[in-house]
Amino acid sequence: MPDTDLGPLLLKLARAAIAHHLGLAPAPEVPQDARLHERGASFITLLQDGRLRGCIGSLRRSHPLGEDVMTNAVAAASKDSRFPPLTSEELGGISIEVSVLSEPEFIDFFGEEELLAQLRPFEDGLILFSGCSSATFLPQVWEQLPEPRAFLNALKHKAGLPTNREVVELMAARYHVQKWKESEQAHS
Repeated sequence: MPDTDLGPLLLKLARAAIAHHLGLAPAPEVPQDARLHERGASFITLLQDGRLRGCIGSLRRSHPLGEDVMTNAVAAASKDSRFPPLTSEELGGISIEVSVLSEPEFIDFFGEEELLAQLRPFEDGLILFSGCSSATFLPQVWEQLPEPRAFLNALKHKAGLPTNREVVELMAARYHVQKWKESEQAHS
């Protein structure tokens, strides 16, 4: 059952951290809510006019959730190598999505066909590992890539793995997310 009151708290914390990073607000303080002080893993997605503007997150629960959200919000605004750093002028025009990840669970499979058969579209976030290469897609990516083979191939490409042949010694883990998103009109 989703924590309906947790989402607005995390979204506010993410926006406040970005505003502080951009010099527009004082440093935010993590509210005294026990959920924010438990270890958690989050991804922060920034959208501008409905298009991706930054996305960075954590796969491991190694920091308190509130701290993880603030760190990833600033990183999504300033360190996503696909985009220039967000400017203070842009902040009002972005909407923020916070995803809190469950603990990843490894998927047992022999060969990519067996992996494909086990994927649950629109439900699973997926992490691929092969040697030193790894990449993840949040469950939300199924909205753009609803077909499991296309989803897997795009994730292999993101990890720098060949998409035209099966990868030997491929490992995968799945996770789920609770997600909350600001309305795009709220900050335009």
